[in-house]
Amino acid sequence: MSDKLIIFDTTLRDGEQSPGASMTKEEKVRIAKALEIMRVDVIEAGFPVASVGDFESVQAVANAVKDSTVCGLARALDRDIDRAGEALKAANSARIHTFIATSPIHMEMKLRMTPDQVVEQAVRAVKRARQHTDNVEFSPEDAGRSELDFLCRVIEAVIDAGARTINIPDTVGYNVPEQFGGLIRQLIEKIPNADKAVFSVHCHNDLGLAVANSLSAVMNGARQVECTINGLGERAGNASLEEVVMAVKTRQDIFPCETTLDTTQIVSTSRLVSSITGFAVQPNKAIVGANAFAHESGIHQDGVLKNRETYEIMRAEDVGWSANRMVLGKHSGRNAFRTRLQELGITLASEEELNETFSRFKELADKKHEIYDEDLQALVTETNLAAENEVVKLIYVRVCSETGETPRARVTVSVNGKEQQSEAEGSGPVDGAFKAIEAVVSSGADLQLYSVNNITSGTDSQGEVTVRLEKGGRIVNGQGADTDIVIASAKAYVNALNKILFPPDKAHPQL
Repeated sequence: MSDKLIIFDTTLRDGEQSPGASMTKEEKVRIAKALEIMRVDVIEAGFPVASVGDFESVQAVANAVKDSTVCGLARALDRDIDRAGEALKAANSARIHTFIATSPIHMEMKLRMTPDQVVEQAVRAVKRARQHTDNVEFSPEDAGRSELDFLCRVIEAVIDAGARTINIPDTVGYNVPEQFGGLIRQLIEKIPNADKAVFSVHCHNDLGLAVANSLSAVMNGARQVECTINGLGERAGNASLEEVVMAVKTRQDIFPCETTLDTTQIVSTSRLVSSITGFAVQPNKAIVGANAFAHESGIHQDGVLKNRETYEIMRAEDVGWSANRMVLGKHSGRNAFRTRLQELGITLASEEELNETFSRFKELADKKHEIYDEDLQALVTETNLAAENEVVKLIYVRVCSETGETPRARVTVSVNGKEQQSEAEGSGPVDGAFKAIEAVVSSGADLQLYSVNNITSGTDSQGEVTVRLEKGGRIVNGQGADTDIVIASAKAYVNALNKILFPPDKAHPQL
């Protein structure tokens, strides 16, 4: 019998810490429902003490998710732990994940605490968390650079205090596979009460080794992996859920464990996260990239036609690549529309929101004959974005672009309910539209990224645009979608302006 490998998804918490990847409460619930459909074991919904918005998001996920365990992160502080416990009250299955730094540099320079004080506070935190739930996870932050003997001391103490999951984070992505796997093996062997807890890993990708380190840890006894959809996360990201899961599934001859995930949901969940965060998936990304199962070489094509296994170690269908079928058309009614959204795990907050989204669907169906699941996901995202954009709204865009002439754009933008018009020239129609909008808003933000991706295939596909703005060291992403790339671009720019000019009050932990 293989052991169960627990998949702990932290897309909603660590993934959200990617610069510009902040999500609304409604977006977090949508992703959480997709993770639940995929049968993810534990969903880390956020850091409740960070802000009122984060608390409400964790609370909303705890209310919406019934089958997966919902987790809230908390520093080893009473107020953090109590706030997490309060946010998770409604969860069918709740977990509190508490942490404190254990590396010499963190204890000395950041915490200003002695090792004895760190052990005392860690034990206190776990006992406090146990007052809210029996399911408590403890992480020694920066474990990858901590001293082995001290790690053993802290972990033994928190297991005695009631921690049932011990997570070993490579917080700064410093470790290499042989070293990290060896650390997990030593901890399990040296800690007397190690058998009373599940050992977990949380690896960052600064050296491109997050998945390799995670899998090495699994080979050495770890039975939970903390990961994110598309490898989203702080700095270079986290271990990619899809890569970890499919490596274990594909190489059952090597790994003494297995997951219970429905892997056919991987591609749709990847696209949902990409749509909501604005972080496009690179074409050559393993498992979920557009080229992951494509064959250009004639030799490869010939081999695959004769026998798929000559060049493919996985079936595209097993991760959901065959699932983007047409579901609705211009003659589809409101009930069919609502039903398909429910099948995708999307529940709209109100009848008004359903009406708004259905209206957008009808507009799209007039432009685009075939409507796919990805189009529906983008429509819901667009409705949510429109609901957020209460301060700056795009009313009208007109561009003129012809060979030999300087492109020109005219826009109408509403700011605090007051409509203003502007015209501007640009190097292209998108540049002109951005300059015209900026002439009204005067944000002073710098454009750092402009990216366009097609949501589905075909020339009538919606274009999904991501705009990244920076101002005063703060970075945000804006998203927009439309069959007209210029309009999608203007929507994305306005969405980013709302975020950069009216930021949420929020703090993020490092783990």
